Amino acid sequence: MRQLALLFLFVLSFTACRKSNQTVVPGNQVPYYDGIPTVLVENYVNRLFIDLIGREPVDSEMVSCVEFLRSKSLAMDARDSLVRMLMYNPAPAAGDSSYQYFYFQRFYELMKIRLIEGAADSYIAGEIGILQSGYLVDSLNGDSVGMAQKRFEMNKYQRILDSQLQLRYGEITIDSVCQRMVNNAIYDFINMNSFNFINATFDNLFYRYPTSSEFDRAYMMVDGSNPATLFGRSGSNKTEYIDILIGQRELFQGVIIWCYKTLLARDPSTSEVYSLLQPFVNTRNVQDVQRKILITDEYANFR
Repeated sequence: MRQLALLFLFVLSFTACRKSNQTVVPGNQVPYYDGIPTVLVENYVNRLFIDLIGREPVDSEMVSCVEFLRSKSLAMDARDSLVRMLMYNPAPAAGDSSYQYFYFQRFYELMKIRLIEGAADSYIAGEIGILQSGYLVDSLNGDSVGMAQKRFEMNKYQRILDSQLQLRYGEITIDSVCQRMVNNAIYDFINMNSFNFINATFDNLFYRYPTSSEFDRAYMMVDGSNPATLFGRSGSNKTEYIDILIGQRELFQGVIIWCYKTLLARDPSTSEVYSLLQPFVNTRNVQDVQRKILITDEYANFR
């Protein structure tokens, strides 16, 4: 019973701490919400828990969350408070780690599934270990070039592993996560040769394939290390090519598409992309994009 009360207070605290300058959703107290069956509210809560932290709520969590939503007449701002709690609450929950911990862990794993086929952290750590052994051999042999190359590759792997905590604490943004996950030997192995690599980066990041002109320019950089211009920026190697892609607004459009596909199992409409794109480009906060989707009647099945 005490756990239920604490969880209810957590939700209320997230409501109370909302910034006064946040966007207000007009008409969020819709009368027909009072007629929504409790089973649909429970399904909504269950779906939020699974999508955001990867597990179903325990009984006490379900009761407190449904009571909270009902007390606010299922208003949009109440749903937003619940979503924020599952994303950001650092307090221990249900006798385990915090919602915040599990949310960012799950988000990190979903990003790995999207871009590097879900490569396990243990595998990545193992690759670092192999490189460290080679680094030691190169050091003993006085091979400074080999040492530098292995240090460079180890850093790429380590930056992937560091992404979860750095994203959680706001030290990096989603574009940096994407850059790290397509600029490493795992991604190269999945998408062997320059032809596959270029097509994969466009498809994975932009949800489209390159035009003939874009492919030719990219190929010059990636395969031949020759100078070329793509999207108005010049580059002459694979790393610079990746940086060019990461710097495009289309990357953020691709993230919006990914959010819709993972949360609603459909592509967003042009108007949906347009309404989210500029704020997302400005803040680079992917959690804001997810929240806009998660509080909709479509996601909640309250229509």
